[in-house]
Amino acid sequence: MRITMIGTGYVGLVSGVCFSDFGHDVVCVDRDPQKIAMLDAGEVPIYEPGLDTLMAKNVEAGRLSFTTDLTTAVDGADAVFIAVGTPTRRGDGHADLSYVMAAAEEVARALTDYAVIVTKSTVPVGTNRQVKETVSRANPNASFDVASNPEFLREGAAIDDFMKPDRVVVGVESDRAAEVMADIYRPLYLRDFPIVTTDLESAEMIKYAANAFLATKITFINEIAALSERVGADVKEVSKGMGLDGRIGNKFLHAGPGYGGSCFPKDTSALARIGQEHAVPQSIVETVIRVNDDVKARMIQKLRDLCDGSFNGKTISVLGVTFKPNTDDMRDAPSLTIVPALVGGGATVRVVDPQGKREGEALLPGVKWHDDPYAATDGADLLVVLTEWNEFRALDLTRLAQSMKTAHMADLRNVYTSQSARQAGFISYECVGRPGLSGSDERSLRAV
Repeated sequence: MRITMIGTGYVGLVSGVCFSDFGHDVVCVDRDPQKIAMLDAGEVPIYEPGLDTLMAKNVEAGRLSFTTDLTTAVDGADAVFIAVGTPTRRGDGHADLSYVMAAAEEVARALTDYAVIVTKSTVPVGTNRQVKETVSRANPNASFDVASNPEFLREGAAIDDFMKPDRVVVGVESDRAAEVMADIYRPLYLRDFPIVTTDLESAEMIKYAANAFLATKITFINEIAALSERVGADVKEVSKGMGLDGRIGNKFLHAGPGYGGSCFPKDTSALARIGQEHAVPQSIVETVIRVNDDVKARMIQKLRDLCDGSFNGKTISVLGVTFKPNTDDMRDAPSLTIVPALVGGGATVRVVDPQGKREGEALLPGVKWHDDPYAATDGADLLVVLTEWNEFRALDLTRLAQSMKTAHMADLRNVYTSQSARQAGFISYECVGRPGLSGSDERSLRAV
C-alpha cells in the first residue's frame, strides 16, 4: 500500500515510521522545510525511545521518505492520513480544527485517483463528516472515502503501542474503505490484535471517552490521596487494594501532581465542550478538569509549607519537568503551573530533566538548568521530585541530604519513602497520600 502521512508531529511521525515498518511505502509531509531537512538528515525532532533507529532502518530500505510537496505525495496514494494538531481553541475549550480542514482542502485539490482520507488527529464527533464535505466542496469530482482512525499512543512507549496495540479503532462508511484499512493493518490482523471496525461517530467518540475515563482515574486517586493524608491512610496501599479488582485494574491509579501532556487536558476540555453544545453536560468530566487544577494548587501549598510559608529567598531543586518520563513533551505538564509559582514567589529554582530543556527553556523562564541532580541540590533548601525519570529513582539520598542547606524533600511522585528519607538524614519528607516525615520525626498528616 502507498500511504501519505500529513503532519510529522508526534502522532504523524510515529505512525508513518511504523506503517513503513509494516512494509508499506510511506511519504511523510510537513510544510515546515526545516523539519523535513532534519528528517532527511536522519534527525528526529521529538524524543521517543527507539524511533530514530526504526526510522533509519526504513529510510534505508526505501519505504520511508519526507517532503514538503503535498501534491506529489498524495498522487497515487491508497490512503492519506491527516495527523495535524488539534489544540484547544482559545476562549471556548473546543478543539481547533483549522489545521485539519486546511489539510483536507489541500488533499482534495491534489487527488487524482480514489483514496481513503483518514483522520488520525483527535477530533470531535462529526469532524470526519465535515472533512468529507470540505473535500467534496473543494473538488466535486474527487473519488474518495473518509475514515476515522484515532491513535492510542503513550509517549515513551509509542512504538510498542503501535506494534502491539490493545486495539485498533477504524470508523468507515463503505466496504471499500474498510478493505483499504484492513490491508493497511493486515500485519496486526495476522497476529490477532483486536481491530474494532465501526461507524465514524463511534470511532471519534471512543477516543474521547477512553482518554476522559483515564483522566478520571488519575483524578479520582488524587482526591483519595488528599483524603488519605487527612485520615492517615497510605494511598499506595489503597491503590493496590483497588487495582486487584479486575473491574477496576491497577493502571492510572498512581497519585501525583495531576495529569498533563498532549492528550488528557485538551481531550477532556473538548469532550466537555461537545456535551455543552449538545445540551448533554458531561458533569463528571467537567469536575475532573476542575479537580486536576486543584491538585496542582495543593502541590504548590505542600512546597510552600516546607519552605516555612514563603518561597522568597529559598533555593529549590526540581527534578523533572516533562509531563511524564521518557518524553520531551512539556504540554500542560504540572511543572508549567508549579515551577512558575516558585519563581514568582521569589525562589531560585534549579531544574534537572534528561530531555526537558529543549522545550523547557522557553516555557520556564527564570530557572537555572543543570545536568547533575547532585550539583543542582547542593546548598538547596528544598528538593522536589516532579517527574519520575528512572535517573531519579535511585539517588544517593544521604549525599543529597548532607549537601543541602536544609534537608527538605517533596516527593510528588512517591518514588521514595519516609523511612528511606529519615535514614538518609532528611529533616522532613512530603509525598502524596502517604505518611510523610515532619521535623519531629512524626507522621506528617498535612493535607493541603
